[in-house]
Amino acid sequence: MKIANLGVISALTLAAVAFPATAQADDGWQSIGEGMTAGVSGIAVLSRHAGRIDALVVRDNKKPGENRALRVRLKGGKVTGAEPLEWPGELPVDLESVEPVPGRPGEYIALASAGKGFHIRVSGLCLTVLGTFTVPKGDAADNYESFALKKVDGRLFAVWADRGQDARPATLYSAAFDVAKLTFGAVKSLPFRVSYPAKDVRHASDLEITKDNRVLITAASDPGDAGPFDSAVYAAGTLRADGSITLTATPVKIGDYPGHKIEALTCLTDSCGRVLYGTDDEQGGGRVRIG
Repeated sequence: MKIANLGVISALTLAAVAFPATAQADDGWQSIGEGMTAGVSGIAVLSRHAGRIDALVVRDNKKPGENRALRVRLKGGKVTGAEPLEWPGELPVDLESVEPVPGRPGEYIALASAGKGFHIRVSGLCLTVLGTFTVPKGDAADNYESFALKKVDGRLFAVWADRGQDARPATLYSAAFDVAKLTFGAVKSLPFRVSYPAKDVRHASDLEITKDNRVLITAASDPGDAGPFDSAVYAAGTLRADGSITLTATPVKIGDYPGHKIEALTCLTDSCGRVLYGTDDEQGGGRVRIG
């Protein structure tokens, strides 16, 4: 694992947590479950108190009876529990991201790969679906793995991304977002690609926006269920006051992480100097880590 020095985000590292703790991997990641249905495709903070973090994890499962969401508890950076949440009513198919709603404690937006979104509330181990929506139509080949919300100058914007694949770049979308109505304003879009990983690459496997509106993007190599996987994290650009994204001329690599397929990240500090990451390592299950 290599970390680039990039000012306030130089501390961005992948946290992996083994569950149970005795199963900690040699590379520092910790497991929250083994096998194809245990991956982490999205992650968000539920609560923090006295060194304890409760995180909401969503999973990209598709079949009835397979877990869609769970609460993962970490103390001192170590996983101490993982409890499934029951998803009431219509089960989502292939959830890929989850994001807290600014100014609405306990409320989150979860997005599935085909573009269906779920406005949910989580209280303890109870999950309630408040409403559903579909993101504005993009390209027919779009497969979404990212969704973020950020207020800029008092206006709430949604940013989401098609993951791209090899020669096809990812596409970043942004638009004003009305949580009460679950509707979008005019959509802006632009392509995004990375140079690493270079093979079997998804150019955007998740994204996050820092307090000062920097856009962070993870990219991952996925050659199949058995791997081997590789991932990298980039400082990609800035979300502007009009909802557009300005990309840097070349994405700045913050770190690369061989052996894992990162599909989830959430900032633990305003500067994103500490981050909670999650992986979907397919047959290898799901892992998390704080860095």
